[in-house]
Amino acid sequence: MRDRSWFAESSHEALDELRRMHESPTKTWTVAQLAKEAALSRSAFFERFNRAVGLAPMTYLLNWRMALAKNMLRRSEVGIAEIAQRVGYGSASAFSVAFTRHVGLPPARYARQQSVPAP
Repeated sequence: MRDRSWFAESSHEALDELRRMHESPTKTWTVAQLAKEAALSRSAFFERFNRAVGLAPMTYLLNWRMALAKNMLRRSEVGIAEIAQRVGYGSASAFSVAFTRHVGLPPARYARQQSVPAP
């Protein structure tokens, strides 16, 4: 993923929607909703987003949510249920399944292996 300053400088419709996903990862995003907000058809939006970002919109959103979750798990600030809620999952179990599929480890094990000691 690119640096946040890159998002602030962009005016491209697809990247405006990407910025919205970054600002509200808990929102239940769909390609149709993002396309509507960008005033494009779903297929046009999908194509532009994919061309600009290099990933399909929902793949990008999953990657962003998992990056946020991994960061929270490393810092061990909150429990898995809270992390699930903060990254847009309705339950800890749904989050755990998605996280395990994406990362290859369950969230609790990832947290144990990656935790950053407190200063």
